[in-house]
Amino acid sequence: MIRVVLFDLDGVVRNFDPGVVVDIERRYGLTAGRLESIAFSRPLIDDVTTGRISRARWLREIGELVGSPAAVAEWGDHPAVVDEGVLELSDELRRLGVRTAVLTNGTDTICAEIAAMGIGGRFDAFFNSADIGFAKPDVRAFQHVLDALDVSAEDVFFTDDSASKLVGADSLSMRTHLFAGVVDLRRHLRQAGADVAPHGSESISESGRHPGR
Repeated sequence: MIRVVLFDLDGVVRNFDPGVVVDIERRYGLTAGRLESIAFSRPLIDDVTTGRISRARWLREIGELVGSPAAVAEWGDHPAVVDEGVLELSDELRRLGVRTAVLTNGTDTICAEIAAMGIGGRFDAFFNSADIGFAKPDVRAFQHVLDALDVSAEDVFFTDDSASKLVGADSLSMRTHLFAGVVDLRRHLRQAGADVAPHGSESISESGRHPGR
């Protein structure tokens, strides 16, 4: 029996247009892929997503390494698009008595971002790696969620758009799913025993992950 459906944030609940990043790099004369190769490099990404440094410091350090603070500032500010199909699925699950939650590898500004998107009331709980101190796929991040929600791993269905992030959940025997759109997620939830409708109004948007947002 599924008691909780746990969603990733970036690339599942919200998306970033990769074309915006391409445009920023072009306008500032940066090599394609330069911004995200620096932003998501280690140990920098680990430091910000486990709360050892702030998002503001993370962006400053990226700007220094890239050599263009202005480009990084623009990259850090570009808006996300919320997937309404995922929100509708969360609403439906909650009506069925299944709790929903979000676990994100985020920064110290996630609470403000959730509020700005207006999605705080669409899930029962939000968990941020920067607050927990451990980031996916670390088993301790998932165990924190289990303890906070007072459920066993077998009660949880976790979906993420990154296969590498599923490893920690798999090791705890959570049911996991590599996100590939809302319709596919609904099908897998039905196979796992959740009585959701087979189809929903899946938004058509290109997935883009951006842990700094």
